[in-house]
Formats: sequence, structure tokens, C-alpha cells
Amino acid sequence: MPPRLPSLLCPVCRKRLTPAFGDGAAGARPRALACAEGHSFDAARQGYFNLLVGKGTAFQPDSADMVAARAAFLDAGHYGPLAAAVAGAAAPALQGAEPAVLDSGTGTGHYLRAVLEQAAGGGPIAAIGLDISKFALRRAAKLNPDAVNLVSDVWQPFPVADAAVDVVTVVFAPRNAAEFARVLKPSGRLIVVTPRPGHLAEIASQAGMLGIEAEKDERLADALAGHFELLSARDVDLALELSPQDVANLALMGPAGHHTDRLALTARLTGFPAVTAVSGKFRISMFHPRKTPEP
Repeated sequence: MPPRLPSLLCPVCRKRLTPAFGDGAAGARPRALACAEGHSFDAARQGYFNLLVGKGTAFQPDSADMVAARAAFLDAGHYGPLAAAVAGAAAPALQGAEPAVLDSGTGTGHYLRAVLEQAAGGGPIAAIGLDISKFALRRAAKLNPDAVNLVSDVWQPFPVADAAVDVVTVVFAPRNAAEFARVLKPSGRLIVVTPRPGHLAEIASQAGMLGIEAEKDERLADALAGHFELLSARDVDLALELSPQDVANLALMGPAGHHTDRLALTARLTGFPAVTAVSGKFRISMFHPRKTPEP
């Protein structure tokens, strides 16, 4: 049986996209998305859809090497408790009729997978994984075959209908407050994960990683204030034990990976011990939409 699909919009004309399914075993996934105006988007061989149209984004997508590093690090389970905490935060909002979730900046789909697994007992969930990196979505489509995985620009209007989803999750990804508010139901929840000061401090400078700004929480609140109100916040601390390879993957999978050469990074980490104790410091903030957005 095909998965329950969310309400999607054509990125060209903003009319409703309708899925077309194939035959046989492959028919569980849509093979194309098309609108009444004749705009059609075929599924890539790996199962995702490329909905990027018009002028290219200024946002730099993650490269294949960055995505491979992220997959290796997350698959090793280092951030497993964080994924479980995100899933736990999302679960109560996914208990209603025909629930739907959007993971904005889904990457390899790791956190969306945790959300879907925890909420699976309540019935089928319509899920969207959105990212600008086709390399990431190749992996996300494999990990979350029942989700619709879309290459799309977070700074452009989302290819998602108004008030279509119950939960938007944003884990270390850009935040388009206006679009989050538009696609969320009035009772929906926005869940944002950010690093706290001291995150990965034991290795950040040696690995060439970006520091955490002291005012990060204030900037997050300011960026969302016109559309959202803070409902709750929870800190998650992880005591990590990382090998030099883990440290390299951690450095390469984040923003610094756009400017980091793996060979040079490996050389810098030559003197690292076999295991390094590292502190992961995160904050999970939950917001609900304002009834009347501020001007």
C-alpha cells in the first residue's frame, strides 16, 4: 500500500501536486509528482524529488564528502540520545488524526527516522524530508522510504500546502520562520535543536570547527518572535568518547566541512589519543505559532 502523502504544492505555479505510482513492488513509492498545469517532477533513481526551480540559491549545499562524514558519525550512534529526545518532543503533537511532519534540513534523514519510529504505534504519518543537498537526500530516501524527500531551498516558499503539518523539526539547519508558520497547523509545534556554548569545546579549535556564539539563544528567539512563541526548552548533554576518525567526521559534517580538506584535517589530528572525551551540549526548543503573527 502506498504511504500516506502530505499535501504538496508545485514549486512553479503553487497548484496541488498529485502523485503517480508505479506498478509492482516499486509502486509503494510515487514515481512522479504533477500538477493540473502540467508541471511534472520525476523521482530520481534513489527515490527523492528535485523541486528546485528558478534562480539558484545562495545557500551552499552539503557535498558528497560532508554527507558521507555525517552518515558515518550518526550511524555510529554518537547522537542517538539526541535523536530520541527530538522524537520524544515531537510525539505528543503527532497523535491526532492524519498526522504529518516536516523535517526541514533533513540531511541524511537520521532525526526524521527517529521521529517516525517513535510515533509509529499511532498509525501512518505523512512525512516530508526537505534539504538542498541531493547527496544527503539520496541517503534520506533510503533511510525513510515512506517519506517524501524533496530537494528544495529553505529560503524559498516550501512546496507544502498551508496548515498541512503538525510538527516541523529543524536540527542544526537554517530557519525560515515565515514558511514554518505557514505550513504548520494552528495547533502545530516547531522543534528546533541548537548547540549550546561549550559544545564540542574539547576538540573544536584543533579540528577547525566553528565556535558557538554566546547570544545564539537570543538570536533564535528574535528570528522566530514574529511568528512563534516559546513553549518549552530542554537541555541535552552527551558525554561522547570519540576516536580520531569520529572527530574528523564530526568536523567535516558541519558548516566547517565546506572549507576543510580531509587530508589536512587528518594530519592535524595525528596526535589525538585513541579516545577523546568530548561534551555534546544541545538545546531542544519547542515553539507554537502565534495566533496573530506580529507585523
